[in-house]
Amino acid sequence: MRLASFTRDGKPGFGAVVDDGIVDLTGKIDKAATLAELLAKDGIAKAKDHVGGRKPDCGLDAIRFLPVIPAPSKIICVGLNYLDHAAEASLKVGAYPVIFHRYAESMTGHNEPLIRPKASDKHDYEGELAVIMGRTGRHIPAEEALDYVAGYACFNDSSIRDWQFHTNQYGMGKNFVATGGFGPWMTTADEIPDYRTLTLETYVSGERLQLGHLKDLAFDVPGLISYVSEALPWHPGDVLVTGTPSGVGFARKPPRFLHDGDVVEVRISTIGSLMNPVVDEA
Repeated sequence: MRLASFTRDGKPGFGAVVDDGIVDLTGKIDKAATLAELLAKDGIAKAKDHVGGRKPDCGLDAIRFLPVIPAPSKIICVGLNYLDHAAEASLKVGAYPVIFHRYAESMTGHNEPLIRPKASDKHDYEGELAVIMGRTGRHIPAEEALDYVAGYACFNDSSIRDWQFHTNQYGMGKNFVATGGFGPWMTTADEIPDYRTLTLETYVSGERLQLGHLKDLAFDVPGLISYVSEALPWHPGDVLVTGTPSGVGFARKPPRFLHDGDVVEVRISTIGSLMNPVVDEA
């Protein structure tokens, strides 16, 4: 099942993507008003039963996609999590994962613009797999970690490179308004029995610039979930963004940064395709 957050007639909601439309689930499953609330109420199975055999309430053209989880309690990102990406950045993968954080304001939904900020001309793309958590847990053993996963989505951890490298802390370069694409929907974990079989591609204005395989993560998803859980509890709707493969813009010769009018597409097999146009900040 594919679950999306959206606005329809100016009102926020969530629902299941069926064919080319939406079965609106807002308030229908244990009164859950958001997708995060549905996950907190362990409502995926009920949602699937509700959706079965129903026709869409509206077409996809009647909604505007929001980030899959519009306001998660945390978005935890992993840097340098593919060996080839670390090599192109002239860095090494260490003994522990590189962790940084994004804020909800830095995200935007499918088909919505990525804002190229006035402060920099070094806006870069980073296609990644996002993992959406479905249960609360802390001190989670790695062998149990995937039991806490609700689903998976496409993510563009788009970065403002010069700001990222102002210091050895990445945070500012990752948190400009509406620079991270997240969507179009969450594909539930039951449809992806092994995330390691997934393939990730990033296209900029039709040119494929990244190709990665999730089996090549330096730190795998169960290990990352477990590692973070030693410090903080995971909650339903929390997001883990797992890192980008090689091919990013700043490492190319010459560099390939984003410009007004570009369109960035992140494709992940089985999950779908996240599209975002790039526009200059007004």
